[in-house]
Amino acid sequence: MKRKIMAAIICLFFGIQGCADKRKYHDTTKSESAASGSQIVKEIVGFQNKLNEEFRNPETSPLPDRYRKDFEGLDFFEPDTSFRVIATLERTADALPFMMPTTTDRLSEEVVYGIVKFILKDKAYSLEVYQNVELMDTAEYKDYLFLPFLDNTNGKETYAGGRYLDLAIPEGNSIILDFNRAYNPYCVYNKKYSCPIVPKRNFLNTKIMAGVKSFKQNSNK
Repeated sequence: MKRKIMAAIICLFFGIQGCADKRKYHDTTKSESAASGSQIVKEIVGFQNKLNEEFRNPETSPLPDRYRKDFEGLDFFEPDTSFRVIATLERTADALPFMMPTTTDRLSEEVVYGIVKFILKDKAYSLEVYQNVELMDTAEYKDYLFLPFLDNTNGKETYAGGRYLDLAIPEGNSIILDFNRAYNPYCVYNKKYSCPIVPKRNFLNTKIMAGVKSFKQNSNK
């Protein structure tokens, strides 16, 4: 199931006061674990194409005009199905809200919805997954989950501050993490955006060679 978040809510969650850009979270999917490798690659390429279209469109792009006018496309790692894993979701029902720092003075009120545990390339990892307090109180968007993470590509192949994944609350206790859908915070492209800072707890001591690479202002590729 694909979902879209209204621009007004996005400006509350990631934006700064006076945000006028029409933005939305990138689509999330609940793909079946039995999907074929070729179908998964096709979905990843579709995600990349859709993200590029959003960046070209002045109504949805975070890019300033001076970058968008010559924009050819984001730089992605090649699709790699080994970075698509099925994780176990352990819900933290008694977690209290906390204020997550952002790249500006704004604080984002979050709750640790749960811990996702998974095996990636024969090693075990766990990450906290968050739910925004404002969004969880809305009927249409209450199933949105936010997964920011750091890894050993940061500052080299990818943005130094880490990347994000968008997820949806699953019906059971398993959830698909597709790191091919990892994307940069919008403040990477435009400093007017206020983006949550990835908690150090969500560091993966490995290289996640999937998703969006770092953005070079003097080159679209």
